[in-house]
Amino acid sequence: MKIGDKVPDFFLPDCNAQRVHISNFFRHWVVLYFYPKDNVTASIQQANAFSKNIQDFESLNAVVVGVCNDTIAGLYSFTKRHAVRIILLSDKDGKVARQFGVWTARRIGTEEKPTIARTTFIINPGGTIVHKWDNVRIEGHLEEVKNKLEELRKKK
Repeated sequence: MKIGDKVPDFFLPDCNAQRVHISNFFRHWVVLYFYPKDNVTASIQQANAFSKNIQDFESLNAVVVGVCNDTIAGLYSFTKRHAVRIILLSDKDGKVARQFGVWTARRIGTEEKPTIARTTFIINPGGTIVHKWDNVRIEGHLEEVKNKLEELRKKK
């Protein structure tokens, strides 16, 4: 998906196996980020950064939602172990990641293994993608997202 695309409603289970519809958040700005795997350093840093700054996002009328292809049990363990305060969703089969164009393959030795490319989208309250970061680097990303969200809100 690209800037200007309307986000189709989708639902995925959260870490408590509750069905979460993305459209339930469309009265807010949504920071939707995709990441490849729980319990790796970059994913921990990213989830912690968003969690520690959750009040900043709430003050911007924004909700942060992370999506990965880990299991529900894996998400549950990850959120408890790292005190994650944002919404994390399990896209185990990669269906939503494929819809967003972030499903990819990574070579491990001689094998190609399916994974999710670390990508962040900002979705406006109307459900339209208004910004996108591909191949996200964790360092500085939180500030980039907050700054872009502030800028986009001023334009509205």
